Amino acid sequence: MSDKKCTKCGAAVDAEEVKEYRGEELCEDCYLDVMSPTQVCDPWAVHTAKSLKDLPGGHDLTPVQQRLYDLVKERGEVPIPEACAHLGLSEDDLRREFAPLRHMEKLRGCKKDNIIQLTLF
Repeated sequence: MSDKKCTKCGAAVDAEEVKEYRGEELCEDCYLDVMSPTQVCDPWAVHTAKSLKDLPGGHDLTPVQQRLYDLVKERGEVPIPEACAHLGLSEDDLRREFAPLRHMEKLRGCKKDNIIQLTLF
C-alpha cells in the first residue's frame, strides 16, 4: 500500500521509494524528469541526428512522434496546448516527444502572439 503521493503528478508512491528534490516528494518518473530535463536546443543532439539520418533506422519515429509530426504537417502550425489535447499528452510529455523531432530538424517551435507554435522545420 502506498503511503505518499508525488507532489508533481499525484501518483501514489511507497514511502521508501519517495525521492526528495527541493522540498518536494517525487515518484521516480518525476524525479528523473527534474534531474534530466528535456533539452530541445541541443547542438550535439542535432549533430548526432544528422549523422544518423542516412543509416537504416536512423530516423525511425515512435508512434507518438509520428502522430505529432503528422498533426503539424496536416495543419501547418499547432499551438502546444492544442497538440497536447489532440494527442492526450501532458505538456512535459509532449515536449519530450517533440525534442527528437527538433533534433532531426523535422519540427521546430516558434512564438506567435506569446504562444509557442509547432511547425515544420
